[in-house]
Amino acid sequence: MKKIFTILSIGLFMTACSKQNAAPTTPVNDMVDSTTELSYTGSFMNGPYGTVTGIANIYADSSSYVLALTAFQTSNGPDLHVYLSQEEQPIHFVDLGKLKSTNGNQVYNIPTGTDLETYKYALIHCQQYNHLFGSTLLEEQ
Repeated sequence: MKKIFTILSIGLFMTACSKQNAAPTTPVNDMVDSTTELSYTGSFMNGPYGTVTGIANIYADSSSYVLALTAFQTSNGPDLHVYLSQEEQPIHFVDLGKLKSTNGNQVYNIPTGTDLETYKYALIHCQQYNHLFGSTLLEEQ
């Protein structure tokens, strides 16, 4: 019985972030409004479950903020989301939505009222299995 449990556990671990419900792979080329001002920036680092490269920038205009991922690329997985988080792990976070693509330039709206002094990390996170693919500390400019 113990052997069967071990085999099932290994199988579940190996398929936890499989291609099921994977993020799109067609490159995206979203553009940031040229009237916005760079407020925060950071370079992605790999997490324990994925490889992520690129830059995360937060831009502001007179009434709103956006998170822009530039020169972005990540390994694929199911149910990948973009978060702003208070910590490097998604404990207290704002979900900006499903990842648009595993590569390219992408822009996500930040909800009004989000305290950017508190939410200092951008994360790429597999919501379904609670797996962190990558993160960056956003530093004020």
